[in-house]
Amino acid sequence: MKKDFHAIIAAMTAEEKVALLTGSGLWRTAAFPQHGIGDIVMTDGTYGVRYSTSQIEQGENWNITDFLAVIGQSAGDVEQEEQKGGSEALFSQSKPATCFPNGSTLACSWDIDLVYQMGEALAKECQEMGVGILLGPGINIRRTPLAGRGYEYYSEDPVVSGDIAAALINGLQDGGVGASLKHFAANNSEYRRTEMDSVVEERALREIYLSGFKRAIDKSNPWTLMSSYNLLNGAQTSQDPWLLTHVLRHEWQYQGLVMSDWYGIKDRPASLLAGNDLAMPETQHDKQTLLQAINQGEIPQNVLDESCMRMLTLVDKVQQHRKVGVKADYHQHHRLAQQLAAESIVLLKNEDNILPLQAGRKTTIAVLGKPAQEPVIQGSGCATTVPYRLDRPLDEIFDVAGDDFTIQYAIGTPEDNSIDEDAQAHAVDVARNADIAIVFVSTAIGEDGENGDRKDLNILPSHDALIRAVARQQPNVVVVLANSDAVVMPWLSDCKALLETFFAGQGMGRAVADILFGHANPSGKLTITVPNTLEETPAWLSYPGENLRHHYSEGIFVGYRYYDRRKLTPQFPFGFGLSYTQFSYANLTTSVSQLLEGNALSVSVDVTNSGKMAGKEIVQLYLSAPQGELTREALALKAFAKVHLNAGETKTVTLVLNWQDFACFHPALAAWVVDAGEYHLHVARSSRDIAISTTVSLCVKPYYLPLKADNSLQQLINNPPAFDRVVKLLVSKNALPESQVREKLIAIAPDLFCGLFIALTEFLAIDITRSELAAALQDPDADTRVRT
Repeated sequence: MKKDFHAIIAAMTAEEKVALLTGSGLWRTAAFPQHGIGDIVMTDGTYGVRYSTSQIEQGENWNITDFLAVIGQSAGDVEQEEQKGGSEALFSQSKPATCFPNGSTLACSWDIDLVYQMGEALAKECQEMGVGILLGPGINIRRTPLAGRGYEYYSEDPVVSGDIAAALINGLQDGGVGASLKHFAANNSEYRRTEMDSVVEERALREIYLSGFKRAIDKSNPWTLMSSYNLLNGAQTSQDPWLLTHVLRHEWQYQGLVMSDWYGIKDRPASLLAGNDLAMPETQHDKQTLLQAINQGEIPQNVLDESCMRMLTLVDKVQQHRKVGVKADYHQHHRLAQQLAAESIVLLKNEDNILPLQAGRKTTIAVLGKPAQEPVIQGSGCATTVPYRLDRPLDEIFDVAGDDFTIQYAIGTPEDNSIDEDAQAHAVDVARNADIAIVFVSTAIGEDGENGDRKDLNILPSHDALIRAVARQQPNVVVVLANSDAVVMPWLSDCKALLETFFAGQGMGRAVADILFGHANPSGKLTITVPNTLEETPAWLSYPGENLRHHYSEGIFVGYRYYDRRKLTPQFPFGFGLSYTQFSYANLTTSVSQLLEGNALSVSVDVTNSGKMAGKEIVQLYLSAPQGELTREALALKAFAKVHLNAGETKTVTLVLNWQDFACFHPALAAWVVDAGEYHLHVARSSRDIAISTTVSLCVKPYYLPLKADNSLQQLINNPPAFDRVVKLLVSKNALPESQVREKLIAIAPDLFCGLFIALTEFLAIDITRSELAAALQDPDADTRVRT
């Protein structure tokens, strides 16, 4: 029986409405049995279910130290506890769950179908634990590799971020569990994250930082969205009407619920008025101030009731989809975690085709480094998951190698923060006597996470030293790297092969072993640009900001857009990744050669596996726009697809571009615009490896910038409709023929540097007022012509 939400709201007191729109404890919403309203259990995280039995199940007996323990938790503590066989001692007794690849790894799969399956698996684990909302995914742009939570986020590009997020959300919500897309918006560093003001020009905000959110919302309709901690252009995001109402609800037509990040609200009445429906977690002060504002008439009844309606709709949706008695198949989920890791790990270097390792060729293998036994699989903070199971790379290497190889292990780096000369010397000795050395290295555990950013882009100094020491004695070095985000690689020339795992979750060990021995063909590709130095990164000069203001001075030129425009060669480009086979491209065609306004375009290309091993290729479609009034990127990713091909097989891949994909945001018009002209379409292996290109012409009505009385006469002439209107105004004033007025204005325009009003009144002695001129300059069709 469908509930009458209007009747329920009408029957609720102001106190009950306040409670409905406020958390109950840390991880629940309020229940009202008298109105037939149950509660919702929600919990982190973005790549695994972090269910804290004490925090969720102890009712009102929680305290702030529980929450702080979660925020400050190091992933290293979780792994150490897991090795002891005790997964209940940490995270206030968190339940074990599948620790899938973190965002920085997962997106490197570029595999929409596989990410959807991960969402389905997360839903089953949530249903088993009684969780109705999973607080993720997080899709903030990885603007700087220093950002503490970069490991949770997908990419420096909004197309990748939006599409991967949508796949995860669809899998999760099709399984009956709501997502909370976060953190909205421009939360791109952890430095003083609740105080900093992200100062972003509207064009960059629209095209880069909001674009991924809109793409995810359009493709998946998440049940909830989470506002962020930071300020955005002077306004707290949790109480910003422009962001939460004008953009999110009016422009994007988002109908779901907006919740705050935990303790992210500074002014509860203001946040509700702005469109932040649910305040999390429960705080008595927020409840008191909101109730007082309601009683004093400061909150319009319709605004309060609209938020209550969204909250009741969410509660009902969660209850309708709740499944009792679900048992997640954790063994199957572990296999999925292994597959996701194998599809996401990126082979960055493979000199002399040293990989894959084959029987009868380099059969004595030295495995070195502490991470081979104690793998670094995830970041630190609220997303950190107690893994249900953990594959240790060394164990998996022994298992996959079988009797065809001789494996010897040396720890080399027993302590992360210091070099153990004896252990390092022993590792070098083992490597010297082997055919090949596989060195496992990582960044410092705990340097990533919440409320603080990385200090540099280095791996652990002890791990750097191990690579160099081994390379002096062993020419065949393979490095397996675990890291939250991009690192600098001064040791790159010391290795022949490099596997980039980022934080690949509990199945990383098996995935690495399968790739090393050729049981899996690497198919991951980077979703960020790897720099040569920290100083060359786009945000370097304005990071982390000063005076609590963080200026996004690079504008739209984030990641590869910056390197391309400046013609810099990074260490590894966006979209790059090697395979054990080769792919070729041919027969690039488009559905039309001339695209009419508002239409979509299909782009097809034949992809062939020209090597000797089955593999997967990520087909990337980039767009280059013609020169217009606004500066555009050299190229921008617009679509992608992952395709499996057997050796010698050819498949046709078709990608679709919508009209919006050709648009850019024009701040002066406060609208999206498309320039007419010839656009280049590039099908590429990476942003720096274009395989095949073609062009398409766009037919679109011209748009004109708004004019003011102080614009020049030449600018007026360059706007024919406005020029016609002004000429008619002048003819009405002096009775001269229109052609004569037009010719005279055109003749003198190049020499007049002064504003238009001065030119007409002083140089031409025409008796008009500023208001008359302003009326003539006003474009009556501006609102309808330029918006897409």
